[in-house]
Amino acid sequence: MGSLGLLSVTSCSTCPLRTGATGRGGELNRETRPRLTRAPAPIDDRPMGLELFFHPLASFCWKALIALYENGTAFEPHIVDLSDPAQKAELERLWPLCKFPVLRDHDRGRVVPEATIIIEYLAQHHPGSIALIPKDADLAREARLRDRFYDGYVHEPMQKIVLDKLRPEDKRDPYGVAQASRLLDTAYAMIEAEMVDRKWAIGDDFTLADCAAAPALHYADLIHPLGEEHPQVSSYLRRLTLRPSFARVLQEAEPYFSMFPGSR
Repeated sequence: MGSLGLLSVTSCSTCPLRTGATGRGGELNRETRPRLTRAPAPIDDRPMGLELFFHPLASFCWKALIALYENGTAFEPHIVDLSDPAQKAELERLWPLCKFPVLRDHDRGRVVPEATIIIEYLAQHHPGSIALIPKDADLAREARLRDRFYDGYVHEPMQKIVLDKLRPEDKRDPYGVAQASRLLDTAYAMIEAEMVDRKWAIGDDFTLADCAAAPALHYADLIHPLGEEHPQVSSYLRRLTLRPSFARVLQEAEPYFSMFPGSR
């Protein structure tokens, strides 16, 4: 999936992003405070290692950030302002579809787009102590299924509702919004049943599926509240919010929340 695409995002040189070594579960090392660049440096001048091109408010970027923070994977963050022609052109050079997140691995000479593929790539080439892609083949398939479920049946209908709020009044799509709302209701009911005896999306271990669930449920709850009829989903969302990696993502996004067009 690409960027959330909710609004004309802006970069902020004072956003409290910190990367580098972190503890298990994405716990923040507050001593690590790398410089954030407003616009990416020319490709030939960049240091070796990993770079992530993203925006702190974009939900699919959260998914990749959670994975990076879970294993304390060092990377250089680049906030992309799509309203800035130079920054947009730079992102288009890396990924012509101009959607974030995009990971650049200098050591391997790779450009990796799409949040799910970034997480798969990190698991293969930059693994950490937390196996976001389970080693067991059946569990790995289950994690990928739940990843697809949260992206397709929570994330996408949530985006439909939010994007409709950005349209002019006479261009809105009430029928499409109603369809998206019904799809969210169905997804919520399925998650409610699944989470009765689970801590995380596929069981006891935090995986790719939870990286997908966290941003999807966070934003979905804002525009289509879970309500009292989904206590298991609400409890799961609270556990996700308390997870150090996701708590850090939320902290870094906080300066931008006023830009989000959806609310309770």
